[in-house]
Amino acid sequence: MKVLVTGGAGYIGSHTVVELLNDNHEVIIVDNFSNSNPEVLNRIKEITNKEFKFYEVDLLDEEKFEKVFKENQIDATIHFAGYKAVGESVEKPISYYHNNLTSTFILCDLMKKYSVKKLVFSSSATVYGMNNSSPLLETMPLSATNPYGMTKLMIEQILGDLYKSDNSWGIALLRYFNPIGAHESGRIGENPNGIPNNLMPYITQVAVKKREKLSIFGSDYDTHDGTGVRDYIHVVDLAKGHIKALEKFENETGVEAFNLGTGDGISVLDLVNAFKGINNVDIPYELVSRRAGDVATCYADSSKALKELNWKTEKSLEDMCRDSWKWQSNNPNGY
Repeated sequence: MKVLVTGGAGYIGSHTVVELLNDNHEVIIVDNFSNSNPEVLNRIKEITNKEFKFYEVDLLDEEKFEKVFKENQIDATIHFAGYKAVGESVEKPISYYHNNLTSTFILCDLMKKYSVKKLVFSSSATVYGMNNSSPLLETMPLSATNPYGMTKLMIEQILGDLYKSDNSWGIALLRYFNPIGAHESGRIGENPNGIPNNLMPYITQVAVKKREKLSIFGSDYDTHDGTGVRDYIHVVDLAKGHIKALEKFENETGVEAFNLGTGDGISVLDLVNAFKGINNVDIPYELVSRRAGDVATCYADSSKALKELNWKTEKSLEDMCRDSWKWQSNNPNGY
């Protein structure tokens, strides 16, 4: 298949492009580098020894973006592009709604115009809100506690309505849990701009002495050690889930949501201690007060993905910790 990957230079996007190329798909990446680095493209080529097309385009620039569709016979799209920091979304809600929703409208309009009706959407477990108990199932009621999560929820609704209006579409909504890890080569990994929003890059930056200590938000949750419990999934396992979703909808129509997680709840302290032990490095940390909007426990029931996509995670917590450290220690300042 010829697959358009929006946001393909980002963390999850780049790992998915590697898996697509390894699986002999043709890839066209569109990225504006607002939260990624051009060096990623060289690293993807180095890892896969394969070529792909690249366009430096902002999805909001419809005229430039349309050129991608004019110049390529695209079969399917994986849509990663979007702003993704929860805290920033609370500070800049209009910016998040405008960017994430409008870019998706433009993408869907162009896909419709050029008869590309296979779409894999990068959603999030944030759509389960605060009121469901884990393990989380795709059938549970949805809600969001911040503008970032709300954009994911709205896009899921919009894509559902798109399918209702035209049932020739095949759409997978992939709800990610907590991606960590990096490619085993240590050549691509998570490279946040500024202060990391996610736990693992914060841990690795403390380990590499870029930051003094880790702040753990909340030590009084109703969990075995008081810290929040999450479902950490290796980014390569997550990337492979996108290939499975493409395969499912290659010859099928419909709109379906799938959880992509391990189904195991691991506490923040468990993760920190595992990282320290596996990599033999020290992680100074302090326990601080909870963050608004954080739930105590959040992990997936991924049985639907196993049953319908034939997908399950293969990599262990040890792989996640080892690969994260290999990436950061080989690239202490990122790309």
